[in-house]
Amino acid sequence: MSPAALEKEIAELERQIASLKQMADEHELDVGAELRKLEVKLERRRRESYQNLSAVERVQLARHSKRPLTQAYLERAITAIKELHGDRAFRDDEALVGGWARLNGESVMLIGHQKGRDMKENLRRNFGMPHPEGYRKALRLMQLAEKFGRPVVTLIDTPGAYPGIGAEERGQAEAIARNLREMARLRVPILAVVIGEGGSGGALALGVAARILMLENAIYSVLSPEGCAADLWKTASAKDLAAEALKLTARDLQRLGVIDEVVPEPVGGAQLDWDAAAAQLQAAMTRHLQALTAVDPDTLRQQRWQKYEALGAWVERQSKPRRSGKH
Repeated sequence: MSPAALEKEIAELERQIASLKQMADEHELDVGAELRKLEVKLERRRRESYQNLSAVERVQLARHSKRPLTQAYLERAITAIKELHGDRAFRDDEALVGGWARLNGESVMLIGHQKGRDMKENLRRNFGMPHPEGYRKALRLMQLAEKFGRPVVTLIDTPGAYPGIGAEERGQAEAIARNLREMARLRVPILAVVIGEGGSGGALALGVAARILMLENAIYSVLSPEGCAADLWKTASAKDLAAEALKLTARDLQRLGVIDEVVPEPVGGAQLDWDAAAAQLQAAMTRHLQALTAVDPDTLRQQRWQKYEALGAWVERQSKPRRSGKH
């Protein structure tokens, strides 16, 4: 059953529960037993339905229209944020937000992708796909954090960097490559969290971190399932196969050693309870930052390098000797 069908069934149970509560209030009825049965059924259905989602269903949840975005977590998991703007060269890219923030009283530099909730905001935020000036703004803020010796926290949620002609003309590839290099060199703790979609270099430009966390229903991949299906199977209808092959879910990536922890979401997904999702994320970020801030800068950089050098595997094969002879 698809997430949409599951949500429809869950919504019906929620409607029945709300209706029963209203009836009890209006007519002073004792409906405790019936209410408990419905609530138990709702909780069980949520758990059963979301236990064994396929990879493509996780993709659908990661893109859910009601899923909390970066700003939602800033309002719930962060005490305060002073947003900083612009790359000091071209303009301010609103697909990427960042500034000084407080996480459980500790000062951090927080940077994150930001999508929109409606068409007007999505156009302003460019659907969460930064231009090169967005990544240059992010790098400026990271270097400012290093100057003051404060940790960097990034929230990743983008289908990818913007591939338009203007972005390419202004050096999109160079901006991403520079971020990768400079993040590897920073002497402060870096914690990255994939909260929704983590797509290609647009996500990796904020993802070179000592610790990488992923929300349970987030995805992180070099390519979207639709793009992979079109490239390999020559049809976007093969996206289910592509999603499984890409190993883009949080559990897959944890097994492969790409990420360090899967942060649980409320049953049914973060879109059902923003406050609970933010509380889980806040606790995980606080715990990892406390561990990272106890490590000296040189060791931090060394551990960051070792983390990425350990990813993947390669095998050197001896080439077959050429046969000699006259031609």
